[in-house]
Amino acid sequence: MTGVYNPLLVCLSLVVAFLASYTAMELSGGLNALASAKRRPLWLAGGAVSMGVGIWSMHFIGMLAFSLPIAIGYDFTTTAASLVLAVGVSFIALATASRGALSRLRLVMAGTIMGLGVAAMHFTGMQAMQMSPGIDYTVWKLVLSIAVAIVASMAALWLAFTLRASDVENLVIKRLGAASIMAIAITGMHYLGMDAANFAAGSLCLADAKLDANWLALAVTAMSFTVLVGTLALLGFHTSSLSLSLKRANRQLHYLGTHDALTNLPNRQQLSLRIAEAVAESTRKASTFALLFIDLDGFKSINDSLGHGVGDDLLQVCAQRLREDLRHTDMVARLGGDEFVIVVENMLDASSAVAVANGVLRRLSQEIVVNGLPLRVSASIGIAFHPRDGANADELLHSADAAMYAAKQSGRNTFREFEPRMNHTALKSLILQRDLHRALINDELSLSFQPKFSVATQSVTGVEALIRWHHPELGEIAPLEFIPIAERSGLIVEIGDWVLREVCRNITLWDMQGLPAICVSVNLSPIQFNVPDLVARIDALVGAADVDPSRLMFEITETTAMQNVEKTSCTIEALQARGYAVAVDDFGTGYSSLGYLQRFRFDQIKIDGSFVRDLDSAGQRGSALLSAVVTLARALQIEVVAEGVETEAQFRTLGELACDQMQGFLLSRPMPAAEVAGFLSGAVMRGVVVVESLRPAHAG
Repeated sequence: MTGVYNPLLVCLSLVVAFLASYTAMELSGGLNALASAKRRPLWLAGGAVSMGVGIWSMHFIGMLAFSLPIAIGYDFTTTAASLVLAVGVSFIALATASRGALSRLRLVMAGTIMGLGVAAMHFTGMQAMQMSPGIDYTVWKLVLSIAVAIVASMAALWLAFTLRASDVENLVIKRLGAASIMAIAITGMHYLGMDAANFAAGSLCLADAKLDANWLALAVTAMSFTVLVGTLALLGFHTSSLSLSLKRANRQLHYLGTHDALTNLPNRQQLSLRIAEAVAESTRKASTFALLFIDLDGFKSINDSLGHGVGDDLLQVCAQRLREDLRHTDMVARLGGDEFVIVVENMLDASSAVAVANGVLRRLSQEIVVNGLPLRVSASIGIAFHPRDGANADELLHSADAAMYAAKQSGRNTFREFEPRMNHTALKSLILQRDLHRALINDELSLSFQPKFSVATQSVTGVEALIRWHHPELGEIAPLEFIPIAERSGLIVEIGDWVLREVCRNITLWDMQGLPAICVSVNLSPIQFNVPDLVARIDALVGAADVDPSRLMFEITETTAMQNVEKTSCTIEALQARGYAVAVDDFGTGYSSLGYLQRFRFDQIKIDGSFVRDLDSAGQRGSALLSAVVTLARALQIEVVAEGVETEAQFRTLGELACDQMQGFLLSRPMPAAEVAGFLSGAVMRGVVVVESLRPAHAG
């Protein structure tokens, strides 16, 4: 008995095969791009059902295209079993194509299993016809159809695996082409298997009353198109979601790559791009713009003493303050650490940049409360203008950086505009920073001592240790020049230890010579004072030299004292409890608050020389401060020392104001350590009695 094919249904089976093949390609790609491991099994199962329905539908539409001279029907249970086989085969295919590497052995094994499964589905579907007598197959055609199924399965797996990545060039075209090849192979295998079937004359279909062929054709076609098109629509939605997620991720990555993670300000890379744009715009319009290079003063000591958490919070507040009052055309960026840059565009003249700099100084100098701690920082700002100070980003940043260093050397908390000579200064700073390490090792550092005198008796009350650096090539380097460099480079603590060891060594030497026991003052930098183990560190050095703590006085500036009021109070109390004295240096240049003197209970107040110089002109500023300080100090039992005394007029006024001590060129300049012994011996011989500085006893 010979059957015939319906051309329309044959073409429809080919279309369904193509749609199923393309769906398989998309599913493989979707599974490969799936980020969530938990969702993968669900997607794999759903994809297997969709792909299995597509393959099964193609098979049954092809079956329905075949007609015999007798009525044909299909057994429901057997038909359902063939669908299950199709879904299982699809699961194997998707799992293989979407995971790991596809080795040759894995391809052959998976392709063979898949091909046998497809063949089993096909022949199970034909068995659903329940022909009597049974279908007789031509062996060579049967074997050939199975071989075609295996080869087609291997080809399908290889194509799906190869085209699963989303970054393949012309991906859609290649997937459409691959789907066409797979569709021809699948339908070829089906019709080759059908051709292998032989129906005996007079055969009967025992399943003709169970599922009507016409109804089945309509149902299978509708179901297959619904499932496959629905799957593609779902994949399209998922791909669209992935695309949106990818765009968001790319935007986030771009933001992270161009902005500082801590402050959310643009970073160096974004700054360079902005400066390049500003240079191009400035060149086109023949205009100018400015760069403000900002470095926070005192940040390192806060960061080192209170921890990086407090330091980070402080940087965030400073970044927010830098944003304030900026025009929308300006930009503030963080270079790293405590360094920031502001780009000021659309300027009428240089005064616009100066106004921005003054605003920054004003905002940053205001108190900042971090975790309940009142903190203060200031800023040193360097200003460079395009095109005068640089033609590109690197040159402008270099010039602004050099101007910033000049601002630091001018006393900090100020700004400087770039001048060509500053390049030499910046280069010299780099040289000094490099050579400072060598200076410690090669004994290039030394100490000088400047005496302090009683105003009433002019007797020596103590000496102050002053560090000196004789550079083998550059000569004498001023402390104001190399101390800031030592602070920035982190050498200041090591240098401070060296100073204290040298002071103790000289005290021991003077005692061995029978000289009077005088007190020696040692300056502590802000970074030294904020070292967590400062008191223990001092005790270890002084104890190793076997020097009495009462022979030492440590001086800190007002600004250092006010950085962290609670910590300052605790440190001063700890030092005084061990027998050391503590003085506040350069009083009047910082907060000039008489109120905090009672809280800190210093042993000594040193009035800055700028107020003492004012006494020569009968100025009220210096006299008023000295009078107020002396009055309060008397009540608190704190000594008052006037620095920078250089004239007789100053000396007389200090006597009238009942100032305790004085220090300056009028009575003695700083002298090398080797000359101190002779100076003290001569003072004794001249009848200038050496006295010990009063060490008041503090209550509590």
